[in-house]
Amino acid sequence: MVEITRSGEIESVHEGVAVLIDSSGNILKEWGNSELNIYPRSALKPIQTLNLFKDGLADTMELTEEQIAITTASHHAEKFHLDIISNWLKKININEENLSCGHDWPWNLEDKFKAKFEYKNKRKIYHNCSGKHCGHLAVCKHKNLTIENYQTQTHPIQKDLIKLIENLSQHKIKNIGIDGCTLPNPLMPLKKFALAASQLLDGSKLNENEDLAKRIFNSCVNFPEITGGTNSANCILTKLSKQKIFFKNGAEGVFLALIPAIKSALVVKILDGAARAAETAIAGLISELNIIDENELDNLKSKDVINSTGQKIGKMRFVL
Repeated sequence: MVEITRSGEIESVHEGVAVLIDSSGNILKEWGNSELNIYPRSALKPIQTLNLFKDGLADTMELTEEQIAITTASHHAEKFHLDIISNWLKKININEENLSCGHDWPWNLEDKFKAKFEYKNKRKIYHNCSGKHCGHLAVCKHKNLTIENYQTQTHPIQKDLIKLIENLSQHKIKNIGIDGCTLPNPLMPLKKFALAASQLLDGSKLNENEDLAKRIFNSCVNFPEITGGTNSANCILTKLSKQKIFFKNGAEGVFLALIPAIKSALVVKILDGAARAAETAIAGLISELNIIDENELDNLKSKDVINSTGQKIGKMRFVL
């Protein structure tokens, strides 16, 4: 799917598999074998958010769009991210050390230096999944569930999540991995994950949760910086779509695009797990659908390789 050249010669290649599937289970396009088993990683977050706030909980908790977006985010720990999470934790009277994700530094180098100067140590709130974990703690408090071990498969929230994924994907989950942030992450065929994600765009498949699914999508496209970072690939792509598509990245080369206009989800998995290739591949694959202007995607489908002096010495480009 992606190749990197140096001085006119191919230096590296990244192979991948992708599928575009609609909410009825029709495969609209397929690149490679979409039966491949994957862990969706953070591309699962829109479904995790639906699980947390379903059954009217988003309304009874009086959640803001920003809170919904940060729950769905893999954020860069910029100031506005930290403010949303800190204020939310304060509101529910929970300390950030109750987050089960690990301690980390902010994503951007300048923010990392500031954090190291001010706090000296990594913090859990800096972890890119801390917004999702904050959402988990808020729901636990609201429903009077224990916050102890909320990340384990046996906790009621995680049991509900697996049931929801099985219902949306029409697939029985047999193996559940542990994500980088400690939460459960199911192993499932690529096309089944894409099917599950596509259900978020079809109200007839969601019944009473239709409004919440729309709210999650709208929150994420209205605040794309919150769901990633100011300069993140998912934020840039979502903005380029003019709110028509929500792009969500996951670790190990997974990228999701939710496309309401065709009630479909596009998912790509780069086989060697390279995030750089997933960003390039999702831009290339989405260009085939003619939803985003081709010229606006050019800089994402093909990027210059720069050496330490700023000299352009090659290209990383989508090649399908």
